[in-house]
Amino acid sequence: MADQTNHNQAGEVAPSTVDKQPPSVAEEHAPSTDSPEATDIPTANAPDPKAANPEDKANAAKPAAVPPKREKPAAAAKAAVGEKPATATEEKPAAAAKAAKKEKAPAVEDKPFVEFIEQDYLPALQKAIAQKGVQDLHVSFAKQKVPITGFESAEECWQIIGSWSEIGLRQFNLYFPEEDIQGKKGFSCNEGKKPSTLESFLIDERRITLDLLVFGLVQRLDGQKWLGIN
Repeated sequence: MADQTNHNQAGEVAPSTVDKQPPSVAEEHAPSTDSPEATDIPTANAPDPKAANPEDKANAAKPAAVPPKREKPAAAAKAAVGEKPATATEEKPAAAAKAAKKEKAPAVEDKPFVEFIEQDYLPALQKAIAQKGVQDLHVSFAKQKVPITGFESAEECWQIIGSWSEIGLRQFNLYFPEEDIQGKKGFSCNEGKKPSTLESFLIDERRITLDLLVFGLVQRLDGQKWLGIN
């Protein structure tokens, strides 16, 4: 009996214990093969989700946004303070009014010669001489011959004749042979006798004005010692 037992032990192969080992950790966590499982691995036949996104296609088809039109600095400044930019029809009257304001009134010296002498020069001259103490001044404006020896054949010319008799008879003549205050001018004076000399008057001035014409004659009479306490 002991021999049979030993024969069986020696001739028989012991059963494998592999099938009886407990399952490994990998086998425990491995996915089940009973149902299909989705994975992140892309396949050759599956379309790319991003490329097939209909929202991206719609965004790609939209045109680029047009930037807003920039306003001019003046219009933007007015808009900032709540003012409306001026339209073309509003700017024209404003420009015309500004141009009219810039235009200066014509100077009195630009008046016609006779008009200037009668309306502006004679009143200003009488006032200036009266301020020097002459009370009985008589002034006239006439076109006549030059009352100087040697000028009898000369043509008539416009003259301002002033006279007073406060101390004897004093008379002066201011001549305008060119009928232009900017042209040649002459002066003569006498005390009860015929004048013998014709002087040039304000020949060094580039432009004659009303004030200069008054001042020049008053200064010449003052130099003759006919004004004031002379």
